[in-house]
Amino acid sequence: MTDIDPILDTEMRNEKSDQLHQFSTMEIIALMNEEDQKVPHVIKRALPDIAAVIDATVKVLQAGGHLYYFGAGTSGRLGVLDASECPPTFGVPHELVNGIIAGGDRALRYPIENAEDSKEEGATDVRKYVGRNDMVIGIASSGKTPYVLGAMEAARALGAQTASIACNASAELSHTVHHPIELAVGAEVVTGSTRLKAGSAQKMVLNMISTASMIKMGKVYKNLMVNVQASNEKLRKRAISIIRELTGVDEERAAEASNKAQGDARIAILMLLLEIDAETARRVLEQKKGHFPDTVEAMTQAHKQADNKNNN
Repeated sequence: MTDIDPILDTEMRNEKSDQLHQFSTMEIIALMNEEDQKVPHVIKRALPDIAAVIDATVKVLQAGGHLYYFGAGTSGRLGVLDASECPPTFGVPHELVNGIIAGGDRALRYPIENAEDSKEEGATDVRKYVGRNDMVIGIASSGKTPYVLGAMEAARALGAQTASIACNASAELSHTVHHPIELAVGAEVVTGSTRLKAGSAQKMVLNMISTASMIKMGKVYKNLMVNVQASNEKLRKRAISIIRELTGVDEERAAEASNKAQGDARIAILMLLLEIDAETARRVLEQKKGHFPDTVEAMTQAHKQADNKNNN
């Protein structure tokens, strides 16, 4: 008698969509909408595990390490997407958050389905990119993609911190990492099409991991993207708007400060709030390792102490 792998929940048929080919357009999208509403509830149950991954990631980044996502197909593309959005949103170096997809860059646009079948390819890519002080997160809806399993095994062997995002309970991938996340979203409307609920769940969790990590790293002040890179006209206007919001100056003064700060909203805000020059603001920000809230607090306290000393 031979052992047969059990059918994964993400590969099972959804009884509600059994006659999907006969559905009207409204019936199709109504069912998709109904199924999608399960995703946030699944994620809510996983919040403690997600928080653990974020805390571990922040610890790695604060120590000078990097964050890597490894995945294949849709999972890999979502990792690359999340990584690519971090530099413009949070003003971090491109090498801080990285997305590695099985099959390389061509797999972003074209399906290279057999690229996910090799554990050795995953291990090779880890050894190519990852260091022992990094955080590596494997993303696989099934939780058993060979490329991702190989990557995570190699990452642990290097001594890196590891985490995973799978969309099945008791996933094989969960047993290979320090910090597993499981999002059991169930059967898809189109059987096995994990770009649907599973992909949505992965995207939402990746949003949480990168966004919360960057907030903890001081890349957000209040709820404003003070680290945004003013690389085009839209973002230049957004930077000026943020400067105005936090300092109360008019648009002309905000634009002038932004120019003096070479488009760095953080420097412009510090210049205006504390009446200092750009060089001083930049130096203190660097001393605080780019943590803007810590910089504001430290410089505000220093100015208060100086004022009290002068008044006495």
